Amino acid sequence: MTALQQEFAAVPGADDEAATYARQRRYFGKFDAQLDAAHAGPVWLGQPAIAQLVQQALHFSDGRNYQLVCYCLMANHVHLVVCLPDNAPSLARTLQSLKGYTGRAANALLGRTGHFWQRESYDHVVRNGQELERVIAYVVNNPVKAGLTNDWQQWPYTYWAP
Repeated sequence: MTALQQEFAAVPGADDEAATYARQRRYFGKFDAQLDAAHAGPVWLGQPAIAQLVQQALHFSDGRNYQLVCYCLMANHVHLVVCLPDNAPSLARTLQSLKGYTGRAANALLGRTGHFWQRESYDHVVRNGQELERVIAYVVNNPVKAGLTNDWQQWPYTYWAP
């Protein structure tokens, strides 16, 4: 077990849903801080041509496979909130399609081969109401939190549906 895992490990017998949620937020917050710093790993999405390619793909599928709520593209990761209609493909299938197309196209622009995206993603269901509002605020404010801009509306790779 790593030091980070030990720091956030459950205390036997003292775990409840609120404590688990708080612990998970701290744990993933540490990963977010590392991602936002973009000091390691590929930062291809920081290239305008690659970011624009991903933006176009996200908007292309809007209204077809999902209703696009918001997104934010950072140099090395993407935050995406969508609403899936009842007859839509599964989220896993939708992400597979998006990642497949954008990965191939981005690799062509970069003159490279191999995996562009990580195979896994961190996805979860968000309830309407306050939870959705909190998640949207988190997504659109990601470049502000990372110190890349003072106003999320000035970040060219952030979108929030009207």
